[in-house]
Amino acid sequence: DVDELNALLGVCLEFCSDTHNGLSDYLKEIQLVLLDIGANLATPKQSSPANILERVSFNRNEPVPTVERWIDTLNEKLPPLRNFILPSGGKCSSHLHLARTVCRRAERHVVSVVEREEADAQCCVYLNRLSDFLFVSARYAAQCDGKTETIYRPRS
Repeated sequence: DVDELNALLGVCLEFCSDTHNGLSDYLKEIQLVLLDIGANLATPKQSSPANILERVSFNRNEPVPTVERWIDTLNEKLPPLRNFILPSGGKCSSHLHLARTVCRRAERHVVSVVEREEADAQCCVYLNRLSDFLFVSARYAAQCDGKTETIYRPRS
């Protein structure tokens, strides 16, 4: 799931680069962090040597506050969200919404791995905050592209 998310972010990066919406640098950094998480997930804690476990450890705190700052930065540029929105807002935005759903699935998978103590807990924390970032990024991309977000209207 984390690999799928990383690949999808590569697609999002292409759309973001085409529209020059300013999200590309964020996505590139996220892809690097996701590779770190993937290494942590792929290394068995019970049978790997200590030096390898130390190298792939994801007990660092800095990626989470960084993503939270990015969320705040983008949110400041957006109108307040007063309704639920449907995934929409153009190709870049829609792909970022899709990436958010893949991120949520990856998070659910990683939770079970962490609960079995086979991966570091910060992996889950990062993925949780990342899904929020991807939602805000999707809204921001729609705004930058001059696209309208589709407001959810309950069916009668």
